[in-house]
Amino acid sequence: MGSSNSIVFIVDDDASVREALGSLIRSVGWCVETFSFAQDFLRRERLNVAGCVVLDVRLPDLSGLDVQRKLAEARDGLPIIFLTGHADVLMAVSAMKAGAAEFLTKPFREQDLLEAVTRALELDRRSRLQRTELSAVGAQFETLTAREREVVKHIVKGRLNKQVAADLGISEITVKVHRRHAMEKMAAGSLAELVSKIDRLGLEAP
Repeated sequence: MGSSNSIVFIVDDDASVREALGSLIRSVGWCVETFSFAQDFLRRERLNVAGCVVLDVRLPDLSGLDVQRKLAEARDGLPIIFLTGHADVLMAVSAMKAGAAEFLTKPFREQDLLEAVTRALELDRRSRLQRTELSAVGAQFETLTAREREVVKHIVKGRLNKQVAADLGISEITVKVHRRHAMEKMAAGSLAELVSKIDRLGLEAP
């Protein structure tokens, strides 16, 4: 079920809970790291593998919601599964609105936790893949010349070659050359693929 290429962080100040959760999660093949203090977890350097955190809402140094905010501020998209022994509806709503993957109230079924971890790890895996792909597209765009970027930004907004030529004060043939070079550098096999890649970068047309 699990994968040694995934890591689950457990942050709970109760040693017996950490041990029980760690044993459960390791039993299905995931790597586990446990912390009793939120600050220790936040200082932990992230590995380049899919992960999630099983986080107690009430900790001695920071609340779980504080940890969630700090991860968001650091642009760390690590999925969070909140655990609480207190049925606090408002806290759960706040956590979920802020992007928590799951909110479980103790006592919970082991299967519910394992399913939540499975979903959270898959979510992080997809997010990491998307970030990697976006970074690759950005690197491709950086190889374009200033003029190629200008042409591309016009083309992807639906402008015809002759319209782009008129806008930029260059010949239509020159536009076609820049367009072809840009598509080659962006590894785009079609105009639709080029448009898709540029759209993902969120670039504005001039």
